Amino acid sequence: MPEILLLCFLMIPQLVAGVYAQSIGRSFWFWFFISFLLPIISLIILLVIDRKRTKGSEEKSGYQLADHVKERKGIK
Repeated sequence: MPEILLLCFLMIPQLVAGVYAQSIGRSFWFWFFISFLLPIISLIILLVIDRKRTKGSEEKSGYQLADHVKERKGIK
């Protein structure tokens, strides 16, 4: 019985990495298995990937309308 509890405790980083990866649009199973090889490092990599994605999406707010389209629609 203690072995099963230990196994469940040792799988926490893998589950966290998989769930976090899925929440940012990455593959759950890929990051779940990667975190077996590099448990803590894989979480750090996921955080860096998410931070870069968030930073890039803030800079790009979408497409801009051409000036003649803005004038036609009355948008400044």
